[in-house]
Order: sequence, then C-alpha cells, then structure tokens
Amino acid sequence: MSEIRGLIFDCDGTLADSMPLHWRAWDTVCRRHGIHFPEERFYALGGVPSRQILAMLKAEQHLNFDPLHISQEKEEAYLPLMAQLRAVEPVAAIARAHRGQLPMAVATGGQRRVITQILNHLGMGDWFDAVVTSEDVVNQKPAPDIFLEAARRIGVAPQHCRAFEDTDLGMAAIRAAGMEAVDVRTILSAAPAAAEIKPQ
Repeated sequence: MSEIRGLIFDCDGTLADSMPLHWRAWDTVCRRHGIHFPEERFYALGGVPSRQILAMLKAEQHLNFDPLHISQEKEEAYLPLMAQLRAVEPVAAIARAHRGQLPMAVATGGQRRVITQILNHLGMGDWFDAVVTSEDVVNQKPAPDIFLEAARRIGVAPQHCRAFEDTDLGMAAIRAAGMEAVDVRTILSAAPAAAEIKPQ
C-alpha cells in the first residue's frame, strides 16, 4: 500500500462500543410499532442509517408509518442509554496515538447530533479534523461516498488513507473507496498495540 497519511474511523462499533445499546433502542421502538426487526439483521445492517433501514422494513412488511419519524423516535430512545457507553479501547488507542500526528476523520452512518454527543461523551470530541455523517452524502455504505468525503475533508488522497470498520458493509465501502481497510473485529479480542494492527 501507499504511505498512510490519514486515518478514518467509523463510530458505532468501531470507536464506540454502542451497538448493544443501539439494539436496545431499536428493539423498544420496533416492538412499540409492531415492526419485525431481528437482532441478527440489525447487526448485519450496521452502518446503514436508521431512516433507510426503516424505509426498507416498511416496504417489506407493508406497514404504514413515517420512517423519518420512527428514526427520530429510535434516536430519542438511545440517548438515555448513552451514559453506559464506553470506548472500544484498542481502536481508541490508535486514534489517541495519532492525534495531532496525522489528519483524522470519522465516517459514520449515524446522525450528526447523536455522533457529536457520543464523541463528546467518550472524550474524543476534539480529536478529529472532520466528522462526516449519513446526512452529508447521498449514497450510504456499502457505497464509498462517505469515506471519500472524509478523505476530501482532511485533504488526503484515498490511496493514502487507512480506515477502520466493524461491519461487512463498512469494509466493502472502504475497499470501494480504494483505501487500506482494517476490520476491527479481528483485533478486539487480542487487543494488540496500535503499531501492531495490520490492514485486512
């Protein structure tokens, strides 16, 4: 690979150990509205914006609801759970070690107001030169757009970026962007030093 000059991180499940909390919010709201959404499918769709998931579920199940409204309801159900949120420390350690050394960005399928609160809660609010959310691009993961926009905002060519993800959709997006991809699922149990983490 080319020389790495910039780092890009997904947020939920990569920097933040937030996926189990998001699932609790999803389960609460879906049960309330009679929407069938199994936990396994929730994890498979990691990185897809909630409004997009809800539009898909609405069409599949022939239900009558506003995906944007239910998406906001889901985010409101998540916010009280944020007090329990912790960082994914092996990944946070990488970002911490390179803070101020390399340009860094977050590229996430989440909503900006929620992601901002997550990063602030974890003490990472001022670590990144750019935060790109689902609201900033038209085509979501597995399309490469959000990673390409993150690279543009930190002024680093895609081929000189290393990006970190925790889902298959996210990994596909990174590779489609022409970046070096690190699957954080392969490193969480071993928790090696940041310098030892290799691209997948």
